[in-house]
Amino acid sequence: MNRRDVLWTGMAAIAVAVAGFGFGAPALGQDKMVLKAADVWPVGYPTVDAVLGIGKKLEAATKGRLSVQMFPSMQLGGEKEMIEQAQVGALQFARISVGPMGPIVDELNVFNMPFVFRDVPHMNKVIDGDIGQELLDKLSNAPASKLIGLCWMDAGARSFYNSKKPIKTIDDLKGLKIRMMGNPIFVDTANALGANGIAMGFDQLVSALQTGVVDGAENNPPSYETGKHYQFAKYYSLSEHLIIPEILVFSKVTWDKLSKDDQAMIKKFSKEAQLEERKLWNVKEAGSLAELKKNGIEIVTFSPAEKAKFQAAVKPVWDKYGAKYTALVKRIQDVK
Repeated sequence: MNRRDVLWTGMAAIAVAVAGFGFGAPALGQDKMVLKAADVWPVGYPTVDAVLGIGKKLEAATKGRLSVQMFPSMQLGGEKEMIEQAQVGALQFARISVGPMGPIVDELNVFNMPFVFRDVPHMNKVIDGDIGQELLDKLSNAPASKLIGLCWMDAGARSFYNSKKPIKTIDDLKGLKIRMMGNPIFVDTANALGANGIAMGFDQLVSALQTGVVDGAENNPPSYETGKHYQFAKYYSLSEHLIIPEILVFSKVTWDKLSKDDQAMIKKFSKEAQLEERKLWNVKEAGSLAELKKNGIEIVTFSPAEKAKFQAAVKPVWDKYGAKYTALVKRIQDVK
């Protein structure tokens, strides 16, 4: 039995348990509900701790009737598997990168475009405002998604790292095999910058780095540091080519079985988690950069002139994917 079969077997078992004991069937005379949550990151990572915080609030507010059980560290697979499990109700909360959500709700792809945000504070203002809520609603209301969009989470800016050489100019990317998230926009972005973009699940990356299937990848400092990728790819260059918020989703199968009051409570605590995670993120990011420097990682920064070359190079990506988002991009750029 391969890994994917094992995951689906586990999902089926969870779904049976949920159907029989969690949702609508009292257990031991009580209507208690354990909401399962998953993340690829370990306990202590900002997104994981923010969801655990939601669980603590739910447990306190309902006197233990609602609680959250966290499955961190890819225990239930990578993000693709987590999406699938949430869609069938085997999992309730899933923290997902917007990258793999783009194929589900096309408008979300606007956040996946390279350099769409001026910087991280600009991104945060966008997701905190009308645009952020509109996109959450689109996800929740899309019939094919089978997911409820609860809130956004900060994931900083993504930059390139590799095992071959420091990337000091855009030309240094040429020919490098770079793992990208499974969305054509990202692969095309890497290719436009001169690299060889390879779509791959995050759960496969460490092995790919160890065996040379890829030369490197791109991610934010906490992911690079927490995942110990710097042990295999010691050159980190702050291109910040992608600034992609992450999204906390909830299974619509389960959502439809909750009372309106419980739905409202989960939404309220999730919105609070959006801001709480940001504070956790800022602390974690500073700590990760310090840890990388402590481990002798070479961190390269770019001059505005060199950064402009990166921005110019991704024009083909904007030409290919950006036209249909023109109105939305203008709204994003108008956010001050």
